Amino acid sequence: MKYLCLVYFDGTVLDKMSETEKIAFDNESLAYDEELQRSGHFIAAEALESVKSAVTVRMRNGKISTTDGPFTETKEQLGGFILIEARDLNDAIQVAAKIPLARFGGIEVRPIWELEKK
Repeated sequence: MKYLCLVYFDGTVLDKMSETEKIAFDNESLAYDEELQRSGHFIAAEALESVKSAVTVRMRNGKISTTDGPFTETKEQLGGFILIEARDLNDAIQVAAKIPLARFGGIEVRPIWELEKK
């Protein structure tokens, strides 16, 4: 079953890191992606740019409205995702717990809804 691991964290934590710490953290994150590939869990992963570049889109009464930024005001913002294949929710939780950014924020694990064309 596929699970989406949504990576939420407070970006100020990374902003406070030295350049050396950022490089080491990026290398740790990339190494974990490689570990997921070897274990067969990995499907896709991407980091997102800052929420400052985000736009929220809504369609109401046939009209598009846009708002700069994310849809909520909070310290932790969606910073990326990892799409994994896991046996079940417990397996997905174990995989998500090892994502390096879990130490600074939270990882929302959500099953993928497999849509079937009828």
